[in-house]
Amino acid sequence: MSRFAVIGGGAWGTALASLYCRAGHDVVLYARNPATVDAITERSENPRYLPGIALPAPLRATGDPAQAVAGAKVVLLVVPAQSLAGVATELTPLISPDALTVLCAKGIERHTGRFASDIFAAAAPERRRLAVLSGPSFASDVAKGLPTAVTIAAGTTEEADAAAQILSTETFRGYASGDVRGVEAGGALKNVLALAAGAVAGKGLGASAQAAIVTRGFVELRRLGEALGGRPDTLMGLSGLGDLVLTCSSPQSRNFAYGRALGEGADLGRMKLAEGVFTADIAASLAQDRGIDVPIIAAVAAILAGRITVDDAIHALLARPLKREIG
Repeated sequence: MSRFAVIGGGAWGTALASLYCRAGHDVVLYARNPATVDAITERSENPRYLPGIALPAPLRATGDPAQAVAGAKVVLLVVPAQSLAGVATELTPLISPDALTVLCAKGIERHTGRFASDIFAAAAPERRRLAVLSGPSFASDVAKGLPTAVTIAAGTTEEADAAAQILSTETFRGYASGDVRGVEAGGALKNVLALAAGAVAGKGLGASAQAAIVTRGFVELRRLGEALGGRPDTLMGLSGLGDLVLTCSSPQSRNFAYGRALGEGADLGRMKLAEGVFTADIAASLAQDRGIDVPIIAAVAAILAGRITVDDAIHALLARPLKREIG
């Protein structure tokens, strides 16, 4: 049994805390919302983010970050990319020097183009035990103990192997990788493409269009992911293609649900936070800076910025010149 600290009381943070608590670890979850802390502590549930799912009774929650990380051997940072810099700066002095820190959110900092590992390295340059967790996984499935496979990346394959051993359970299988950038790129870019897939579904364009947007979207993910430093085999794996397929095929995905609302013309003010909304514009900019053609990602960014409508974007994509699929 090890002491785990999970920073972030949303759906994914709660699911991971539940997972490791059920696996026999001593887990403390930090949440900013006092109502979330009270619900977990008093009723073993998180009705705001994981309604209807019973959490293990030994799981503890706190609103004090110092209490959460005190004595922890593993610290999971489950906070959005846009908030990570501040959280990392605040928490790093409180974390044990020999603790394994795991970055569990997917995204790109929209004002800087930094991935989570870059953000954390700038906030805590002396930290050496760092891993990234990403892959096709819905919080509700993990919280229920359903079988899930993800990628665990670190600076070297040996470090990734060690982290995967720590983070894997009977139902949660971690595949090790030494390609941190590829794992992060796949996790971030698939969110943008899930918005596109959701918009296609919202417009009622059918399963054939859905398959086309996912397939051509993966071409963009792999093209840009490689340009950002990821390896092709990584982008073909769980944290790239696997995560894309899952996220683009189910309303459980916040990004897919947000995109579908876009396509339907629904009230977006009622939608939950979708990380792809923050990632789209910076992803399009990174592609443009590198001369990478990403028409679907660029269209999503333009829709979110209000420069074009969903209908205009679909028309523009269909009007693009015909080309060979390969070669």
